[in-house]
Amino acid sequence: MRIAYIIGTAVATMKDPKLRGHRLLLAREADLDGKPHGRPFVAVDVVDAGAGDLVVVTDGSSARYAALTEGLPVDAVVVGVLDSLETGGNFTFQKG
Repeated sequence: MRIAYIIGTAVATMKDPKLRGHRLLLAREADLDGKPHGRPFVAVDVVDAGAGDLVVVTDGSSARYAALTEGLPVDAVVVGVLDSLETGGNFTFQKG
């Protein structure tokens, strides 16, 4: 799993039929302070995350093991919205 920052949404009216009804989010990997870096990627949202949220993403073949994505042609899934990050006894990110 990795930490990512949601920067927007992706809309695909033409897609694999198995993906119909699944929301696509645009994300960028984030550091321990919650700051985004790297190239954007698309992830299926199963937890109702939105732009500005810091999230947990599972990717690769593990993305197909989430309850709502089992057997789907996906490579990245948002599986949690983070409330905080704590490293070495210090909070580096707190929602809100």
